[in-house]
Amino acid sequence: MATELKVAWGPRKDNVYLGKEITRLDGVEKASGAAKYAADANPKGCLYAKVLSFKGGAGKVKSLNLDDALKVPGVKAVHAFVKEGDELQWDGALVAAVAAERQEQAEDGVRAIKFTFDTMEHFVDEDDLKGAEAAKRTKDLGNNTKGDVEAALKSAAVVHKGQYGIATISHMCLETHGSCTRWEEGKLIVNHSTQNVSGTPANFVSELQKQHNISVDAADVTVLCQFVGGGFGSKFAADDWGVAAAKMSKETGRPVRLMLDRATELKIAGTRPSGFAEVTIAADKDGKIVAWDSHHWGTNGGMKGGTINLAQFPYVFDFDNRNRKATGLVTNAGPDRAWRAPPHPQLCALTDTAIDDIAAKLGKSAVDVFLANIDKTPEKLQATYVAEIKRAAELIGWSKKWHPHGKGGDGDVKRGLGMAIHTWGGRAHAGTCTVRINPDGSVESLSGTQDIGTGTRTAIAMVLAETFGITLDAVKVRYGSSVYPRSGPSGGSTTIGGVTGPNRRAAIAALGKLFDVVAEKHKVDGNNLTTKGGKIWNGDKEVCTWKAACGLLGMMGIETTGEGPKDDGLTSEQVGGVQMADVSVDTKTGIVRINQFVAVQDCGLIVDLLTAKSQVYGGLIMGIAYSLTEEQILDNKTGRYINADLENYKLPRIGDIGELIVEMYQPDSEYERGVIGLGEPPVIACGAAISNAVANATGVRVPTIPLTPKRVLDALKAAKA
Repeated sequence: MATELKVAWGPRKDNVYLGKEITRLDGVEKASGAAKYAADANPKGCLYAKVLSFKGGAGKVKSLNLDDALKVPGVKAVHAFVKEGDELQWDGALVAAVAAERQEQAEDGVRAIKFTFDTMEHFVDEDDLKGAEAAKRTKDLGNNTKGDVEAALKSAAVVHKGQYGIATISHMCLETHGSCTRWEEGKLIVNHSTQNVSGTPANFVSELQKQHNISVDAADVTVLCQFVGGGFGSKFAADDWGVAAAKMSKETGRPVRLMLDRATELKIAGTRPSGFAEVTIAADKDGKIVAWDSHHWGTNGGMKGGTINLAQFPYVFDFDNRNRKATGLVTNAGPDRAWRAPPHPQLCALTDTAIDDIAAKLGKSAVDVFLANIDKTPEKLQATYVAEIKRAAELIGWSKKWHPHGKGGDGDVKRGLGMAIHTWGGRAHAGTCTVRINPDGSVESLSGTQDIGTGTRTAIAMVLAETFGITLDAVKVRYGSSVYPRSGPSGGSTTIGGVTGPNRRAAIAALGKLFDVVAEKHKVDGNNLTTKGGKIWNGDKEVCTWKAACGLLGMMGIETTGEGPKDDGLTSEQVGGVQMADVSVDTKTGIVRINQFVAVQDCGLIVDLLTAKSQVYGGLIMGIAYSLTEEQILDNKTGRYINADLENYKLPRIGDIGELIVEMYQPDSEYERGVIGLGEPPVIACGAAISNAVANATGVRVPTIPLTPKRVLDALKAAKA
């Protein structure tokens, strides 16, 4: 009788690897420099490409001549992204590329290009709604109403009106976007910095055909990516620069590597859009919010005129009485791309700050007001939010440190607390994998997924080692190649469920087949067999070693396929999360310092506790960056991106971070939910929590994030006027 094993996670108490802190299998490779990225690809005969980008707010191509570039020593190929008459709508738009024997020769070739343009009108002031209306640069994105806002406002104990904002930031991947392409016997091979190994070949095929009439079958395109130096939602496509590299490689018969320079990366490789809002919020004497009336606006760049989705605002809470209106601004700024939890950081920054202000007006602690309104959050998360808020308050010492807004001390340096909550889906993406049990006892997993720095390789190995009862070093994880079984892109916190689910299913199926062989050999019931510690057990009696069992398989071993997602309990979706900040504000300099930052985060069943915590730490650091310093700055007069470099695009240093306290919320009820993605949630609430802490310290709301010293000082000055 064939062994039938239930598809499920084992009892939590029996786990050897799952839920434990396991160091990354690729840690030494990365720390030692042995890990090779697309930017490191250097095949024999490789040419190096550089791009010419547009420098201005907007313009129309008047002339473009690449002839002199081809005359530069070492230059082997040129490529034009635009032609005469084309419009360039933002600073950094691609004009041309040059491929040469050496990078400096490519740079010389770029300088030799003759390019002229006629200036066009531009508009880049993302928070200036009136200016955009006057320039006819707005789009009405709708409005809707629920309940009776006017009546609720009249009956409320307190009403607060405020303006809130969060500026645009750019993707700042340490490994810039790009690829190294080469053709071998009519087949395209691409070392690509990507979050989408399985999906990108088809994109190369379609774009090469559409842009350059180059035909290649998807089966003849291989995308490779073992390591990625950051992506955060921006690296899913072949992109125009990748397609240009493939074209120049085909023309020259040589590999071509084209990685964007830092300035171009910041300008065109994707932004997280801005958001601004005028909010009227009202509450009863107990802190229950009875009315919400908002008009929000912003820009997603790329001349698209989009902003935060109307249906998602206010964030997390669904109040009984609300009006909401949205306006998009059409700006000459580089286009947006998904940036870690789109658009939840903006939604949170515009919602939880208003809630904090109504709490201050009531003279109540923000903790009390958030708890008073938990019944307006998604029902399945309400108990989680309550537990996480209480735990975060304990960790930061809220009851001892909290004070009313503006009572942060008598000296120049004021201290305050702030909090915010968030949510995210995290459902597993579609994916497949192959799992092999080899006759020597080794195990392999093959899938076209990618490890974007989150520990995917380690997590897969842990799942297989746990399922088979073997050591981690007996598991080989093959990934990062589009020739492997298709797996989904790494975005939206979908990867951990998208790879662990299929691998667990395939491993259970393979284990059942192995038990069949063992049962026949040892005359036992396969349904009673288990595996642990490198041995096969029949109840509490050892049957044979794992290796001995695998030795019964013959030359071919066992190979099974896993798919997902499925509704079998291995994965789930939707998490909450609470963050609290303790800050000091120097009212003379405007500098904000993080004393402590607490995050309490749920994510269902945790595969690797160490990498889970690392995800949260990383999210907090990115959140502190956009809260205090990180911002795209466009010059209104010229339309230029004026801080597009690592010196002036301000990211925090170690001393700017403060003490980070991370606790994973792990009751048994979370384990039983199955695996849920974690990449997005930790970065969402940082801006609101820090802004609220600054307001608590000073008694003044700094309206726009990031809370730069100038913005802090301007807000303090305006409050005194």
